[in-house]
Amino acid sequence: MARSDFKFVWNARARYAEVDAQAVVFNSRYLEYFDIGITEYFRAVGLYPAPNLQGAPELHVVKAEVVYHAPVLLDEAIAICVRCEKIGRTSLGFAFEVHVGDGEDLRASGTEVQVHVDEPRGRPTPVPDKLVALFEAFEGRALK
Repeated sequence: MARSDFKFVWNARARYAEVDAQAVVFNSRYLEYFDIGITEYFRAVGLYPAPNLQGAPELHVVKAEVVYHAPVLLDEAIAICVRCEKIGRTSLGFAFEVHVGDGEDLRASGTEVQVHVDEPRGRPTPVPDKLVALFEAFEGRALK
């Protein structure tokens, strides 16, 4: 997908603690990049109305996938791109890309499925309409 297909980008830099002995970002760190990106994406969408994430919906990751295209090296500036792809009855699907620099230098891509959960029972529950509306307003298109 083109980088321009993402309305949300979080900029970061590959740090020393994230790389292996070859100065390449270690594979598990890409899931951390996705987590950082989605946290900031949720903030931009409006999911965190109060400090300390109070009032935020309870979403649990049930599937995560990373596809490596090329390594990210120590100290490279990265762009973590995030978008909501679709919303089902109880789940939300997200797409991620990690680029280096300002262009289309794609280094990793991935997907994630999160399920809306009723925390006291711990079971999937329907995604609330107000949550669907927040994502659709941010993305500028129907997701359900």
